[in-house]
Amino acid sequence: MNKMRTVNYTGVTSDLVGRVWQHKNKVYDGFTKRYNINRLVYYEFLGSAESAIAREKEVKGWSKDKKIELIKSKNPHFKDLYDDILK
Repeated sequence: MNKMRTVNYTGVTSDLVGRVWQHKNKVYDGFTKRYNINRLVYYEFLGSAESAIAREKEVKGWSKDKKIELIKSKNPHFKDLYDDILK
């Protein structure tokens, strides 16, 4: 049985819609373009840039399995949430 390979990206932005659009349209060279990361499957809004950066560092320190469980807790089917944030 083939296991689907997943690559996750964790980042901070003050413009979620714009940043996801950039990733989907491969505007900049880098990690998301190289690994064809183009779906938003999880996001959090935090109260300040400092708290967002702290949360990013926390999540980046987790195992891949723990990150996947976080995603599944809110989005069990890994649906692309981009259209939802456009509303």
